[in-house]
Amino acid sequence: MGRRAMELSPELWAENEFGTCDLGDKRRTARAVIYATSAALNPAASTPDQTDDWSDCKAAYDLMNCPDVTFEALARPHWERTRAAARDHVLVINDTTETNYGRNRKGLGQTGDVVGWGQGFFLHSAMMVQADDLRVLGMAGQELFYRKRVPGGQSTAVRKRRKRESEVWGRLVEEVGTPAEGVRYTHVMDRAADNWEVLLRMQLRGTDWIVRASTLTRKILHEKGRMSLEEALTHGEKVGEYDLQVRSSKNQPARKARIAVRVTEITMPAPAYIAPQYRSFRKIVIKQTVIEACEIRPPEGVKPVRWVLYTSHKVRAFTGVWNVLEWYEARWMIEEYHKCLKSGCSLEGRQYKTAGALEAVAGVLTVLAVRLLQLKTVARAEPDRPAKEIVPADWLKFLSLVRRKSKVVTIRDFVRELAKMGGFLGRKSDGEPGWQTLWRGFDKFLTMLAGAELIRKK
Repeated sequence: MGRRAMELSPELWAENEFGTCDLGDKRRTARAVIYATSAALNPAASTPDQTDDWSDCKAAYDLMNCPDVTFEALARPHWERTRAAARDHVLVINDTTETNYGRNRKGLGQTGDVVGWGQGFFLHSAMMVQADDLRVLGMAGQELFYRKRVPGGQSTAVRKRRKRESEVWGRLVEEVGTPAEGVRYTHVMDRAADNWEVLLRMQLRGTDWIVRASTLTRKILHEKGRMSLEEALTHGEKVGEYDLQVRSSKNQPARKARIAVRVTEITMPAPAYIAPQYRSFRKIVIKQTVIEACEIRPPEGVKPVRWVLYTSHKVRAFTGVWNVLEWYEARWMIEEYHKCLKSGCSLEGRQYKTAGALEAVAGVLTVLAVRLLQLKTVARAEPDRPAKEIVPADWLKFLSLVRRKSKVVTIRDFVRELAKMGGFLGRKSDGEPGWQTLWRGFDKFLTMLAGAELIRKK
């Protein structure tokens, strides 16, 4: 089987992604394909604006309110197709985002902080990308869940037995599963996955991992004895230095940081309390490489960069360590996915009144957000690939009409011309377009294309 190609035609894309959904009735599956097609033509629009008339709009509302039309039923075919498309070495980037629909929505849970809480759900996702070129394959698995209130006054023993929200990281490892023959998975996770049970699940599944340490006081086993992780880092071997371009944030501007890298080997022992289903694995040894990347001479008043990463990759030389650091840095891609989902697809702008309907529409939009993200990343992964191999011929012809001075030969040319329609200037100093200008241009292009098609039919 060849690599999974990006399908730009909304009709073919919708049929590929949703045509095999098991919704309890073939007519519902057909309606899901129709709705997904219209959503692809106008991702951020409301359901009335995405549909042609009241009958189509009502059919979409009825579909989303049907008990058999669930988030998982709509999204699962996409997850399975993504896993089947994996080749060689792939990164599985995991993260959680929360939604907020305000209040007065039936069945939703609490999100946000105590002061500014709203109603919504949490979405935990595992995005699969090729390790060599960061080409987005899609979502390998997702779980939609609600935060449960924790009653006060519980004893330590009761708290430990209570199901924890962090368990979703391990459950999604099980959903993604064991890689096929000839395929290697590396799960990339942030601090929330710094958990013995999560690491155990990945080891049992035969996958690799890169997990950021959440605490440096954890007791681990080092060749020099039992000690804290912080102390073990002092015994690490310095393997090199490199420059890191730090992105701007609310508290500090972008800057170039000089990073020193140290490496050591540790073993993580089982914790004192283990969930009943994992107690038989208490004696399993989880050996890991620990990589510390720490900023040298940070500017005054700036919090220095410091990453402490656990990884199953046995790396000692700087080249191998550098690969692990680059793979961890790819976490920004799932943050971009969340932007595509919330802004590009307006996930939180949906006006459905019940949790069931909002979950169902999320089942379509989570797949649609992958499409928007792929449009951006394909130009970087395969910039010189001929546009005609991916872009429908009528699209290229129409683009040449609306962008008369454009010359589209490669997929990079096509993406840049779309971005220019969204405000990207395309000067030499501008670099590559961001997803927001690209999405605006794509949205504008699809609207014009739909209008031209309507005129042609009439």
